[in-house]
Amino acid sequence: MAKYSSKAVAVAMPANDIYNRISHMSALQQRLEQLPQEQLAMIGEVKFTDDSVTINAPQVGEIRFDIVDRQEPSRIVFGAANMPVPMSLAVDLESVADDCTEVTSTIDVEIPVMLRPLVGGKMQEAADRFTDLIAQLNS
Repeated sequence: MAKYSSKAVAVAMPANDIYNRISHMSALQQRLEQLPQEQLAMIGEVKFTDDSVTINAPQVGEIRFDIVDRQEPSRIVFGAANMPVPMSLAVDLESVADDCTEVTSTIDVEIPVMLRPLVGGKMQEAADRFTDLIAQLNS
């Protein structure tokens, strides 16, 4: 397994509130639709349902992540439903103050060592972008 972790992003919101929004994601779809066009263009094609997020990634296609584990209030783990290799995405929430939480995303993917240089950059970018998306939708 290869791991790609995002940088921590501070969100001015309690961890419990972020957890509640992420663990039932249909509300995030409504917030996504309210973002300005320039932010939507940076995010790309993303769709939320109550228990999944679907991302349309260039050169990869559509990837759907379903919630497979909820560890209230600090972690939610998504499993890739339609990937040719095992892949998961974990969102970790660390409370740093009553009204501030650090959010990080980690992608675990089972890829051969020889392919890691080819896809590693895209996986790192995906982890970073997902964390930024969670931060934008919860600010």
